[in-house]
Amino acid sequence: MPTQSLQDRAAGALMGAFIGDALALGPHWYYDLDELRADYGDWISGYTDPRPGRYHAGLKAGQASQAGVLLALTLDSLVAAGGYDEADFCRRIDEDFFPLIDGTPMAGPGGYTSQSIREAWRRRVGEGLPWGQCGGNADTTEAAERGLAIAVRYALRPAELAAALTRNTLLTQTDGTVVAMTVAFGAVLGMLVEGHALDARLSGKLMARVKTGELPFHTVTRGRLGAPRPGEPETAVAGRFPSPDALLGPSAMASAAHDPDIRIEPAWKVSLVYGMPCAVYHQFPAAYYLAARFRDDFESAVLHAVNGGGQNQARAMLAGALAGAQVGLAGIPRRFIDGLERGEQCLAQARRLAVQLAAEH
Repeated sequence: MPTQSLQDRAAGALMGAFIGDALALGPHWYYDLDELRADYGDWISGYTDPRPGRYHAGLKAGQASQAGVLLALTLDSLVAAGGYDEADFCRRIDEDFFPLIDGTPMAGPGGYTSQSIREAWRRRVGEGLPWGQCGGNADTTEAAERGLAIAVRYALRPAELAAALTRNTLLTQTDGTVVAMTVAFGAVLGMLVEGHALDARLSGKLMARVKTGELPFHTVTRGRLGAPRPGEPETAVAGRFPSPDALLGPSAMASAAHDPDIRIEPAWKVSLVYGMPCAVYHQFPAAYYLAARFRDDFESAVLHAVNGGGQNQARAMLAGALAGAQVGLAGIPRRFIDGLERGEQCLAQARRLAVQLAAEH
């Protein structure tokens, strides 16, 4: 396992996410790559201002999008409560966040409100529904973006990680596949914070946790996906999620990243291979690939994520968390923290959460 400390990896994952989010603030959602290059040059290497008339217009380089704002809110809740307290999280959304948005896309902190958050606002504020009835069917990564803080907090307790992240995701997103892929991403991130490698063996380790009941995925196979034994009761390995496929994908992407016969050059073109749009099935594979390919190079992981265009904010945020967990806080170039608005405050909270995690080690 890596020599970085548990605290260093935990703080690195959180700061990697904050940095990835802010790096994509300016060039967010350019689906025409020629337009992206015309506005920002051949290579984006740092924080940039959004252009007038585009997403996040009016914000400045180094500021957070709404995804970063919600990650900070989740992190604050976890630190204050000592863990995931759903009542505290929902109270913070009700009192500190929902009053700042109006249910339309181009409003509120961060300059843009994503689909699942708009739908939750309409049900909670517009219709007065209780939490638990506010989730929608958006197939995007918003829950994974804020929930990565939950995954870091419970990295040493995978069953609690899966339970807390499932509950938090369902507050805003209810599609079964989205929830499964979100929880799987959290489980992968938790393994990296523990110190495991993002490689061809990781999915096998995750499947072992399915077999022990620590991860709530359904499988009827034995080791290496072998056939079940005749008469073996299916209920012995039944989980909340109907398939373990979301746990198997990460090692396939890692294998592709490390296979000398498979090259995506330059690496930012991973967005063209796995897809530029917002859905989880485009975003997670690209993040896994970049984090595996640049496992020792945080800067390359996040900058290739940003330069790929499309929904590069989610790609960079997720890849940043995975890459940050692998290199640790010490492996993140200081310029990225110095250029981040509220960088020192984010860093202090990340370290507090890391201390809480390490106390359980």
